[in-house]
Amino acid sequence: MSWLDRLRAGLGKTRAGLQNVGSLEQDVREAFTRLDTIEDLEYALIAADVGRAATEEIIEDVRRSEGGNLQDALMRALTLQLEPDLRRAQFRQLGFTPDVSRSKVEPRGHVVMVIGVNGVGKTTTIAKLGQYYMERGKSVMFAAGDTFRAAAGTQLGVWGDRLGVPVIQGTDGGDPAAVAFDAASARKSRGTDLLFVDTAGRLHTKHNLMEELKKVRRVIDKADENEPGEVWLVLDAVTGQNGLQQAKKFHEATPLTGVIVTKLDGTAKGGILVPIVRELGVPIKFIGVGEQPGDLQPFDSQEFVQALFDVDVPKA
Repeated sequence: MSWLDRLRAGLGKTRAGLQNVGSLEQDVREAFTRLDTIEDLEYALIAADVGRAATEEIIEDVRRSEGGNLQDALMRALTLQLEPDLRRAQFRQLGFTPDVSRSKVEPRGHVVMVIGVNGVGKTTTIAKLGQYYMERGKSVMFAAGDTFRAAAGTQLGVWGDRLGVPVIQGTDGGDPAAVAFDAASARKSRGTDLLFVDTAGRLHTKHNLMEELKKVRRVIDKADENEPGEVWLVLDAVTGQNGLQQAKKFHEATPLTGVIVTKLDGTAKGGILVPIVRELGVPIKFIGVGEQPGDLQPFDSQEFVQALFDVDVPKA
């Protein structure tokens, strides 16, 4: 099964909710003469976790649409919402939405901190990222910086063995910052293209977790100046708005440069991508719709929306 087929299948639960909006083939102007259609659209978007503020903007964008059917207007409005603020404003001013194919995600710098609460799949996601970039000719290292979770280092070590990726390990319960420092120093001395640093997702208080992440970031910079170039948050789509609240706390502690959304195949709330972009102000880098390495791919807003409505998606 191709990535596009997996993406369509993974978004099936969210799609089912949106398909309850009367006839998506009806003319936009006709649709907006019917109060029940507007209410159905509003309900479907909120149920998909798009959020109330974005829902109001989407409905207004659809209302202003210059003809066409409801589905096409809704797709254009959703695509706009999945672009960061500046690009969204530019596209709205110019009166069109981006027409782009799925592109490569080239990290800035050489070190990527991967953060998020326990249970979202950080360690597995790091393994998938490693494989993705190795397949594109990059040399990769991992740092097992989640020393607080039993067996986290072992899990990443197993992935490293499978992929042939060096893994810098610490001791269970040891200092995560020391692991990060050693790994960043090793990456610099070896000239490795990319280092992915796993981090703890839970300490005994949230304050301690956030302070630990700040420390990890500082010591990476000491070992390898101006790194990490990226800080990516892994967010479980199933957690919806609760996950978004967690994301805001992480963003306050150590500013994010991107988000990776996993488990989109397990939720009817695929619309959570919209408030992630709107409220955090950072782009979505990758999305995941399954457990296999190929089920994590770079995010493209237009491709996502087209797959959500099960229409033809241009091949990259």
